[in-house]
Amino acid sequence: MAGHLIRRLHQISTSVFQTRMKAQGVDLTSVQFAALNAIKANPGIDQAGVAGLIAYDRATIGGVIDRLEAKKLVSRVISPRDRRARAVSLTPAGAALLERLAPVVAEMQGDILAGLSAPEAREFLRLAGKMTAQGNHLSRAPLRPKDPE
Repeated sequence: MAGHLIRRLHQISTSVFQTRMKAQGVDLTSVQFAALNAIKANPGIDQAGVAGLIAYDRATIGGVIDRLEAKKLVSRVISPRDRRARAVSLTPAGAALLERLAPVVAEMQGDILAGLSAPEAREFLRLAGKMTAQGNHLSRAPLRPKDPE
């Protein structure tokens, strides 16, 4: 069944990510990596914005950001646009870590897509993208692209 296979693929992807991070001597989850990427692309974004960009639950993104801040990879300040929000930015250590890990994460995609030829991998990604776009409204944490300012 599709749901079972998707769950198994998620398990495999998570295992590959954690194994590669451990080999690099880095304590980082795939969600934390995604958050760092979103913050890098959107310096000063608030936590809710990060959650939307990575399709993560708004109620639990604070814990993700807390852990990144404890690792000194991000910093938070009161948002100049909304005093109730916290603006998040990468620290120099966070930026350096992302730069170091980018090729590692790119390389691991082959392990995650093991058994597929290059054309099959492209087709899988196309179909998975189509499925997630069509089902986004069904998610408890839908992808919410950044609003144009």
